[in-house]
Amino acid sequence: MCIAHRFKPIYIALLATRLPVIGVHHAFGVYNRPMRRWFVNHFRARLLLLGVSNAVRDEMRADLPGWESTRVETLYNRIDVAAVQTEQISRLGARTALQLPLDAWVVGNAGRLHPDKDQATLIRGFAQALPRLPVGSLLAIMGSGRLEAPLRQLAESLGIADQVRFLGHVRHGRRYFKAFDLFVLTSDHEPFGMVLLEAIAAKVPVVCTDCGGGREVVEGVGKLFPLGDSAALATELVKAAQLDPGSAQSAASTLEHLTERFSDARAQRDFNTILSKAFFTDDSVRHVHFYVE
Repeated sequence: MCIAHRFKPIYIALLATRLPVIGVHHAFGVYNRPMRRWFVNHFRARLLLLGVSNAVRDEMRADLPGWESTRVETLYNRIDVAAVQTEQISRLGARTALQLPLDAWVVGNAGRLHPDKDQATLIRGFAQALPRLPVGSLLAIMGSGRLEAPLRQLAESLGIADQVRFLGHVRHGRRYFKAFDLFVLTSDHEPFGMVLLEAIAAKVPVVCTDCGGGREVVEGVGKLFPLGDSAALATELVKAAQLDPGSAQSAASTLEHLTERFSDARAQRDFNTILSKAFFTDDSVRHVHFYVE
């Protein structure tokens, strides 16, 4: 059996071997192309497709309508909570490293400065919420990209340039997530949202758009707002700022959420269950050890 991540390795594995192939997809739009659909349909007898979220899976099922549902399944990305938490530094250390005031209420975001991440909605929502947020509140954006200049201009036009910190590319950014009082993801088409898991691991409340794979990550432990709706986002920011930290979702509950849905052990169980329902009938193949590298 061969496990291949993304289309090109799947293509090579199917052509170069006669092995059963499990193709794992981390993005939307993979089978929008007719030739790709033709190719996987040709090899479907020995191909199982996995999406990293139900959103990715559902799009693949729609693009490949003749496939049995058991041949297009979900296997969530996973997180080693203990390893991530060991790597994350204290709130004081993170604020110092990022040059953020120790006493400010800080909204954090991490991602490329790209249209897909829609930081424009984040900046507009923050601007609308700012009069109702604690004095000295800041928006801190980790990441670099071609939209940095337009986003800076947007903050300037809204009169909040001093309250928006563009941190640039931060190596191993998740180490510093404890610097944030709230983490917000405004992506318009997020296949999964690994940064949400990393923020939850840091015990930071999360808010994200109600679309793509992000809603699956924060279900039960975070807040959602409609895509592109800066007013709705502003409302969620104000609510988050008014919460007594002691009344927020308990750390134990959020960690239980990570362990139950996104741990290595859960991924292994789900993987073996998927194989048992698909095309593997030989017991020596069905129960595959799940190696984490």
